[in-house]
Amino acid sequence: MSYQSARSNLLAAPAVAWLVAFMIVPCLLILSYAFFERGVWGGIEYTLTLENFTRVIDPLYANIFLTSARIAGLATLLAILIAYPAAYAISRAPQMRQPMLLFFAVLPFWSNYLIRTYAWMVLLNREGLINNLLRWFGYEGEPLSLLYTEGAVIIGLVYNYLPFVILAIYSSLSRLNPELMEASRDLGGGPFRTFWRVTLPLTLPGVAAGGVFVFVLSIGNFVTPALLGGGRFQMIGNVVYDQFLSANDWPFGAALGLVLIAIMILLLMLQARATARASGERAGENADQQARAGV
Repeated sequence: MSYQSARSNLLAAPAVAWLVAFMIVPCLLILSYAFFERGVWGGIEYTLTLENFTRVIDPLYANIFLTSARIAGLATLLAILIAYPAAYAISRAPQMRQPMLLFFAVLPFWSNYLIRTYAWMVLLNREGLINNLLRWFGYEGEPLSLLYTEGAVIIGLVYNYLPFVILAIYSSLSRLNPELMEASRDLGGGPFRTFWRVTLPLTLPGVAAGGVFVFVLSIGNFVTPALLGGGRFQMIGNVVYDQFLSANDWPFGAALGLVLIAIMILLLMLQARATARASGERAGENADQQARAGV
């Protein structure tokens, strides 16, 4: 082994050890627990069984998975619709202002996740800021029940994960070759046609990356549904949490968690494959352009 390789391995060792200790080992524990039975008084009885996975496909838990996917999908769609104009505006701002605008975009990350979620509880409750503003504008009806609803959960998820989408889309927009837009305009394409035919297709990998981040983080979230949903409906993250800490059914909780992890890994693999394919296509186009230029 060369000195360069040894030094690279040594530098990578802390990160690898961290991933093994806090990601690989817990995932293996979950994988192993999912194939055992629940003890009479909770815990684990080391008898092999597939009953936990049979329970996962029960209509009750299948509906919870579908509900979680629907809420996460709506949060993802809303986050993309909000993030794309914001990222586009940042990428078109003067170069010196872009770091400041990105700073404001990620500023919510400087506060704790729970604090940000509790702030929405203050805003959405019946005596909160939104209802008070409605009264100030002349609304005299009953205060709106905004808190402890599915809409409140979606708002909380979008707010907490929106910076991920802004950064992902901004990264794609900042790498665009401005000559492509100029060529579209020279060929008679208006602003909308240029955006639809040139800008949007070339930034879809960034949109996909941000969307996958939001969906993956949202579908397994249990804090936001518990606080903003008030326990009136459950997402799969809440069910996993309850199985481990309330029902003491660790094997079934592990089976649910394993299915959730598999869904997340599948989505991340699809997103990485799409990004790699898009990068390969761009590399091929650049090579063709260089070949033509050489000719």
